[in-house]
Amino acid sequence: MTNQVQPIFILPEGTLRNTGKSAQKANIAAAKAVAETVRTTLGPKGMDKMLVDSMGDVVISNDGVTILDEMEIEHPAAKMMVEIAKVQEDEVGDGTTTAVVLAGELLKQAEFLIDKDVHPAVIAKGYKMAAEKAQLLLQGICRKVDVKDRTTLLNIARTAMTGKNVELAREKLAEIAVDAVLKVLETNSSNILSVDSDNIKIEKKEGGGIDDSELINGIVIDKEKVHSDMPKITRDAKIALLDCALEIKETETDAKIQVDDPRQLQAFLDAEQKMLKDMAEKISASGANVIFTQKGIDDLVQHYLAKKGIYAARRVKKSDIEALAKATGAKIIANLDDIKQTDLGFAGLVEERKLHKESMTFVQHCKNPKAVSILLRGGTEHVVAEAERAMTDAVGDVSAAISVGKCVAGGGACEVELAKLLRAYAETLSGREQLAVQAFAEALDIIPRTLAENAGIDPIDAMTELKAKHDQGEIYAGLDVFTGKAVDMAVKGIIEPLKIKTQAIQSASETAIMLLRIDDVISAAKLDKSGAGRMPNMPPGDDY
Repeated sequence: MTNQVQPIFILPEGTLRNTGKSAQKANIAAAKAVAETVRTTLGPKGMDKMLVDSMGDVVISNDGVTILDEMEIEHPAAKMMVEIAKVQEDEVGDGTTTAVVLAGELLKQAEFLIDKDVHPAVIAKGYKMAAEKAQLLLQGICRKVDVKDRTTLLNIARTAMTGKNVELAREKLAEIAVDAVLKVLETNSSNILSVDSDNIKIEKKEGGGIDDSELINGIVIDKEKVHSDMPKITRDAKIALLDCALEIKETETDAKIQVDDPRQLQAFLDAEQKMLKDMAEKISASGANVIFTQKGIDDLVQHYLAKKGIYAARRVKKSDIEALAKATGAKIIANLDDIKQTDLGFAGLVEERKLHKESMTFVQHCKNPKAVSILLRGGTEHVVAEAERAMTDAVGDVSAAISVGKCVAGGGACEVELAKLLRAYAETLSGREQLAVQAFAEALDIIPRTLAENAGIDPIDAMTELKAKHDQGEIYAGLDVFTGKAVDMAVKGIIEPLKIKTQAIQSASETAIMLLRIDDVISAAKLDKSGAGRMPNMPPGDDY
């Protein structure tokens, strides 16, 4: 009688486990599905997606990160693709679709090699070599960006907005984006230019048309004056920024006041009133005629301020107070006793304006603002939301171009040239890594190929013409999606900041390598309501 080996269960009942090639294939399939979802939005002729959430709210966009953010993605590998888009958005502000599509194609090319029995570790090594080489090669095919070259900066902003719903007004919006970036431009101790996009506040409001959008030489705050008798318009405003309440403080400990005479009560009320009046007097004595506070303002203080013709807004966000400090040169005051004339900021005009049924405060005509606002208008909520996404892309692109000081040709020109150079690099390698580097080069072709497909152009003809032009040394030849011809993108003004490409290649390759190195996916068991181990309809796991 033979002894049967008892199977050893090391994982709880209901655990799902996927190993080996099937795990790799499942991860690649999930990543490809995400890339295919956003792929149709790429380029000037890309289409939009309508996303409807469980509450019935609608988002219409062709912005990669917005689409992926709104989709409720569950698959762990697919979630990593969403992370690529988020990092690209945080680092550059644009190029999210490019990064995701490139990662999906890298994994698709890797799948072909896995089917040919090339080990995933070899592919990962080859991809790492190709990505590092690509970063070096990019430095050779980029052009310098001069902060004084306004034409180039405008072309970068226009390219970022091409294909968005705001294209009809992109000339004006591009001017606004460039002006905003140049106003908040700063030079650090090493004489390097930098732009903090947090200093550019984008405020959107429905009503009017996109052409009504404007750059405010100061800050727009979504608050109204606290008292109807306060002036609507204050010229040559001397602004006080407060981080303290203009109210009587409540005691922190429980306290009782015993009153045995009505006159004592009156004296108590008079003292309270005097304290509130003194607050208004201190503000007036400092010379301030406009105040913004993060905290509240007592009704009586509002009354005294209004009598003195002082404009006041309360419960202003901390970020807005900080932006006001940068725009007006005011210091933020934490204690009213410390308020001095030197702490006040200046603005040529502070006024309350009514936009789409809501009153807002405009602080403008600042002398040398290091924080500005862009007010975007649009016919509907969806139009103005897409205008905001387009403006974010444009501001991000112009900022990245100035910070790094380099740009590349758009329209797929950069990717075709990079693919050509990587194929030449692959020829110098021996061993199986050569196959992975060639696969990396093939993956780069997905960008111009997708641009052609989305424009209804035959991708084979387009790629053939592009490659022929690049073989003849025309490194800026890209696809004109409106004519279907390969043209010089630098002459056409289709240019993008170098940082879009470097970040997209880095994020896409690192994520592809990480997913390729996974050969085992273990999904923990989830308890159902009865406490049983397995979820309904879940097959038993291979957990031994």
